[in-house]
Amino acid sequence: MMKKAIFLDRDGVITVEKGYAISSIEELEIYSYASGCIETIKELGYLTIIITNQSAVAKGLYSEDDLKEMNRIVMEQTGVDALYYCPHHPQGIVSKYANVCNCRKPKTGMIDQACKDYDIDLSRSFMVGDRACDIFLGQNVGVKTVLLNSGYGEDGLEEECKPDLIMDDLRQFANYLIEYH
Repeated sequence: MMKKAIFLDRDGVITVEKGYAISSIEELEIYSYASGCIETIKELGYLTIIITNQSAVAKGLYSEDDLKEMNRIVMEQTGVDALYYCPHHPQGIVSKYANVCNCRKPKTGMIDQACKDYDIDLSRSFMVGDRACDIFLGQNVGVKTVLLNSGYGEDGLEEECKPDLIMDDLRQFANYLIEYH
């Protein structure tokens, strides 16, 4: 049987959005409520999968190994089922990552791969994020979209970006899912 999933952006949803690309593991700050919310979401039968653009690798701010260590910490401390990341950026300075790819949100490569890996039913899934690229990604793959104000949120959101739901943070979304069931 196909599985339902909650796709989650990382920064501004699971970790505190700093307004800049963090440059060290020490700057990584996970919301205190994140692991409890992930646990609730999983208890409702959803896979929890982080989908994150991390162009700081392409921009030379830290290495892909540093990013992998940050991702390991996030997964370990929150209990998410999987994490997919895009290290690319067209204007990157690290040539290996300075390209146009199919994984950088709002392109669908990361969710396409997650669907292959986990047999996901997109009609029963959600994309939760704090930026327009998260909402556009969700719309591109046909899932319900949720914009959280815990990161960038509605501030500066393009007018054409129309999420299905707008909520304060991951706690409010987890509570919504409880009621939704």
